[in-house]
Amino acid sequence: MNERFEIEQYLVSEEPFYQAQGHEVSAYETAYSARMPVMVKGPTGCGKSRFIEYMAWKLGKPLITVACNEDMTAADLVGRFLLDADGTRWVDGPLTQAARFGAICYLDEVVEARQDTTVVIHPLTDHRRNLPLDKKGELLAAHPDFQLVISYNPGYQSLMKDLKQSTKQRFAGFEFDYPDAGVERGIIVGETGLDEGTADKLVQVAETARNLKGHGLAEGISTRLLVYAATLIGKGMEPAEAARMAMVVPLTDDADIRDTLHHAIDSVFG
Repeated sequence: MNERFEIEQYLVSEEPFYQAQGHEVSAYETAYSARMPVMVKGPTGCGKSRFIEYMAWKLGKPLITVACNEDMTAADLVGRFLLDADGTRWVDGPLTQAARFGAICYLDEVVEARQDTTVVIHPLTDHRRNLPLDKKGELLAAHPDFQLVISYNPGYQSLMKDLKQSTKQRFAGFEFDYPDAGVERGIIVGETGLDEGTADKLVQVAETARNLKGHGLAEGISTRLLVYAATLIGKGMEPAEAARMAMVVPLTDDADIRDTLHHAIDSVFG
C-alpha cells in the first residue's frame, strides 16, 4: 500500500462541531505556525479532544490519536521489528508515522502512560525536532508539518500519575474548563438540535452537580454527558429520564449523591 495514502487516511474529512469558548482557535493557529508542542488540560468531557480534531480539520493536517495507558511501551509509540514470511520488517509506531509524514500526533491522557515511555517524546519537543529509532539505527528528522499535542485531566493527577517538569516545560498550554452556561447551551443545541429551553434545563442540572465536586463527587457532569442526554431526548425519551440515564448513573454510585441529583432533575423538569 502506498505510504502517502496511509497517512492521508488520518485526515479529518468532515468539519467537527466545535463551539469556541474564547480565543483558543487563533492561539492554536499561532502555535501551529511555529510547530510548537502543545498541551491541553481540563476535566473529563469538556471538549479537549474535539478541539484538537477541529483544529486538525481547520489546518488540513492528518491527526493521529493515541489513547495512552499504563501498559503502553516506548515501542508502541515508536515502532518495532515484526516477523513475516520474508523475515523481519520494521513497522513505524504512531508517533514515528506522524513525525515521518507531517501529521499532528495527539497523545490523549498522556499521564496514564509510564514516565519511561513518555520520555521518548523529548527530542521532538525542542530545537532538535528529531526522533532516534535506536533499534533501527535511524535518526528521524521530523517533517516540517509535524506537531506534538498532549492532553490530560489535572483532577486525576497523583504523585504516581503526573508529568515530570522536564516534560511539562516543553509545551505551550491551553487550559479548558466546562463552558459558560450560554456557550454550553449552544453546544447542546448545535450538536443535537435540541430546543434551547430544554438545553438550558440540562445545563442547570449540570451546574448543580459541578457544585458538588469535592463534596462527594470527584468530577462534575461533563458537556459530553449533556450531549448524551440531549440525544436521548431527541430520540423521544422523557427529559427527566434521559437526564438520569445519561447524567447521573454514569457519574456516581453514591446513593446520597444520586438522590441529590435526582431531586435537582425533578426540580428543574417538574
